[in-house]
Amino acid sequence: MSTLSLIRKYNVPGPRYTSYPTVPFWHVEQFTETAWIESLQKSFAESNHQGISLYIHLPYCESLCTFCGCNKRITKNHSVEEPYIDALLKEWDMYTALLSETPRIAEIHFGGGTPSFFKPQNLARLVKGILAKATLADEIEFGFEGHPGNTTAEHLEVLYQLGFTRVSYGVQDYDLRVQTAIHRFQPFEQVKQVTELSRKVGYTSISHDLVFGLPFQTLESIEDTIQKTIALKPDRIAFYSYAHVPWIKGNGQRGFKDEDLPSPALKRQLYEKGRAMLEANGYYEIGMDHFALASDSMYIARQNGTLNRNFMGYTTTQTKVMIGLGVSSISDSWTAFAQNVKEIETYMDCINQNKLPLHRGHILNQEDLKIREQILNLICRFKTTWDTDTWTFEEKEALFERLQPFIEDDLIVLHDNGVEVLEAGKTFIRNICMAFDMRMIRENPQQRLFSQTI
Repeated sequence: MSTLSLIRKYNVPGPRYTSYPTVPFWHVEQFTETAWIESLQKSFAESNHQGISLYIHLPYCESLCTFCGCNKRITKNHSVEEPYIDALLKEWDMYTALLSETPRIAEIHFGGGTPSFFKPQNLARLVKGILAKATLADEIEFGFEGHPGNTTAEHLEVLYQLGFTRVSYGVQDYDLRVQTAIHRFQPFEQVKQVTELSRKVGYTSISHDLVFGLPFQTLESIEDTIQKTIALKPDRIAFYSYAHVPWIKGNGQRGFKDEDLPSPALKRQLYEKGRAMLEANGYYEIGMDHFALASDSMYIARQNGTLNRNFMGYTTTQTKVMIGLGVSSISDSWTAFAQNVKEIETYMDCINQNKLPLHRGHILNQEDLKIREQILNLICRFKTTWDTDTWTFEEKEALFERLQPFIEDDLIVLHDNGVEVLEAGKTFIRNICMAFDMRMIRENPQQRLFSQTI
C-alpha cells in the first residue's frame, strides 16, 4: 500500500497517551482521596531513592491564544502572582506532610498558561520554597515553558541559577496570517533573540513547539516555518497536531472560521512535509510528534531505552511518582492518577481550608497496569515484550486479531511475546497503541483503529 493510502487509512482520531487509561476512561466513581494517598505513599516509599517529579501549573496569560486547549486565566493583573504562589507552596506543604521521608526531586517542570507571566523573583520564591522541603536527586532536569514575547534575560538567569537547564518556547507558526487567526504573535527575530540568549545563559536543551493543522496553513507556509526553525537549531522540536475542539475551548477571539482549517488530507501533508524536512536536517523522530538532535539528552534516552512519557510529555527521567501542584494539575503514583480542581477560585478555597484540591482520579487495576506498560514501551521505544504467562490465550488471540492490519501493511512485526514497530509504522504509533487500549475498546466500541472507507 502506498504511503498516501496508509495515511488515508489510519487518519482517525486517537489519544496522545500521556497516561493509560486516558482521562476519558478513568473510573472516577471508584476514586477516593484515601485511596489516592495510600497509592502515593506506597509508590513514594518504593521509589523516592530514584527521585520524584513535580509538575507545577501556572495558569495566567496576558492574552488569549485561540488554538490553545490548556487551562488558563487571561489577565493583565499581576497582583494574582503572589497569592497563587502562596497557595502552591501550601499545597506542597500538605503533600510533604503525607510522605514518610524528605522527597528527593529529580524533575521540576513549569507549565501553563504562561509561566513567564510571573515575575522572576516570584518564580525564584516558588522554587526555593519547594526545595526548602526537599533534597535533590543525583541527576536533575528542571525546565519551563517560555513565551518568546515575555521571557526576559532575568527569567532565564534567575531560573538557571536555581538549576533550570531546559526551556521550551511556543512558536506555533511564523506566518502572519496564521498568527493573526490564532491571536499569537511572535516574529522570527524575537524567537531568534530569546533562543540565542538562552544558549548564552547556559541552557543545554532548548525546544521549539510548532503546530500543524492551524487555519490558513499551506505547504509553502509550513516549509517557511520549518526552515526558520532549522536555522535556529533548537535541540528539540515538538511538532503537534492542532486539535479543533471549540466546544471545549470556546471561540474566544479567534480570527478564523471552521472552513479556514486545512482539510484532513492537507493537514497530514503538512506533517509529512515538516517531518521530512526535520529528518533531512539532522533531527531524529524520538516519539510521537517529537524530534531531537543526536546531541540532545532526549535522543540519547531514546537510543539507550530510558525515554519515559507522562502527563508532561516525553521526559528523560524515570520517576514513578509525579506530584502535580496548582489548578488542574494531574498527579501520578503509577498505580493511581489524581487531578486537581479546574477553577482557580475553587483551588484557592480548598487550599485555604487545608484540603487537597482534588477533583477526580483513577485507581489502576492489574489489567490497567499491564496495558500501561505495553503502551509506554511502544510510544517510547517502538517495541514491547510481555510475559506470556500474564496474558491468557483469549487476550492474546484478540490482540493479535486487532494487530493484523498493521502486520499486513508492513507497519509492525509480531512475535509470540511482543511487537516491534517498523520504520513505516512509527508515523502510526498512536493507532498501534490503540490496539492495546482495552478501556477504550470495551467502553467506546465505536472508536476505530483505522478508517473503514479508504
